[in-house]
Amino acid sequence: MFRVMIRGKFGGLNDVGRAAVLAAGGAAFTEAGAFTHDVSFSAFTFRCQVPAGPDDGEDDAVRKATAALDAHGHPYQVLHVAVTDMRHIKIRRKGRRE
Repeated sequence: MFRVMIRGKFGGLNDVGRAAVLAAGGAAFTEAGAFTHDVSFSAFTFRCQVPAGPDDGEDDAVRKATAALDAHGHPYQVLHVAVTDMRHIKIRRKGRRE
C-alpha cells in the first residue's frame, strides 16, 4: 500500500467545482482521494491510498494517484508530491523491544 500526498493549486474553480471539492474533503487517505484546501480554494492537498503489487514502485503510485486526482475533473497544477511505501513501515508496540 502506498500513501500519496499531492500538494498543488487549483486553476480557477467555479461554484460547482468548489462544492465537489467540499464533498470530497477530508484528511483521510482513501483510494478515491480526499482534499484539504485553503479558505480561498486556491491551494490544496490531495491524499490518496494506492494498492501496491509486489513489483509496484513509487512511480506507479504517483501515476495512479494522479489518475485519481484527474478523475475529479478539476484544473490544477502540481507543486509537490510525497509518497510513503507502507510496506516498509515498521510498527513498534509499546513494551516490546526488537
